[in-house]
Amino acid sequence: MLTFFSKKLLELIPTLIGISLLTFFLVRIIPGDPVMMMLGERGSDPALYLEMKKNLGLDLPVYQQYLNYIGNMFHGDFGTSLVSKTPVLEEFWNRFPATLELSFVALLFAFSFGLVFGILAAVKHNSLWDYLLMTFSLVGYSMPIFWWGLILIIIFSVGLGLTPVAGRISMMFDFDTITGFYLIDTLINTELIEEEGFAPFVSSLSHLILPAIAMGTIPMAIIARMTRSSLLEVLHEEYIKVAKAKGLSPFRVVVVHALKNALIPIVTIAGLMFGTMITGAILTETIFSWPGIGKWLVASINARDYPVIQSGVLIIASMVVVINASVDLLYQYINPTLRK
Repeated sequence: MLTFFSKKLLELIPTLIGISLLTFFLVRIIPGDPVMMMLGERGSDPALYLEMKKNLGLDLPVYQQYLNYIGNMFHGDFGTSLVSKTPVLEEFWNRFPATLELSFVALLFAFSFGLVFGILAAVKHNSLWDYLLMTFSLVGYSMPIFWWGLILIIIFSVGLGLTPVAGRISMMFDFDTITGFYLIDTLINTELIEEEGFAPFVSSLSHLILPAIAMGTIPMAIIARMTRSSLLEVLHEEYIKVAKAKGLSPFRVVVVHALKNALIPIVTIAGLMFGTMITGAILTETIFSWPGIGKWLVASINARDYPVIQSGVLIIASMVVVINASVDLLYQYINPTLRK
């Protein structure tokens, strides 16, 4: 057992090395000179330009820069932002709670509605409901996030005025975060509640709705289709026919008996989706000006902030790889027949 898990974990090492290589060298292909962008008008001074480049270590051969980068990482140094002069790791953890909160809410939306739609489509198999829900799922799966996000803003923010256009919370509220998750902080901060009531919580929730829907629509469509497929397969099992023959209610047959066994592949795919949703946050956060790691990375790309781009992408990719591997290990631990 331990040998199996150790082998799986060792397989992650080449993947992470490949990601670090790809990110490091692709960043340097992007047009634009970070030193010139930092110096601005002063970049016309060749001596100053060369001095700055030497101070940043960008005058070294690319392979030497990569080796220095990897060596520093092993000592816990992921570099310092060229723009903010702040350690990359510090900036990352300051913004990560915002992305994590958005991803959790988006996944909750996707899992809740996807499960309901999938169950309804399976129970109403080959009916009008089934065709409508599966068509809706197909459309949801096919919609680009950036387009869907803009449509939501136009309808609910601009047209109806029901939700904020951008940001994480109203600028009226200024408070010290405890966990980094605004939905939790606005409920456990007693001083804030005494002063503002539950208005900060409502504001935080209203800012979350549209980006969570935009980011959760594609996973919702996938979960709905998988739930329908898995549930239909289970509903044809003999023990389900026996349960129906005993006179059990349709609700009890579907929810208590069938759904429990149909949930195994659904939970697995939901776990894998959480990793991809963190990466999908880049587009969503940019559209809704959500102050998370996605928006941070886009701003860093525009500024040619090499340390932020290469380390930020590597950290996110590492998280996704570890999450996917953990789900895979858990699934294979539960079902030993899948081990090779």
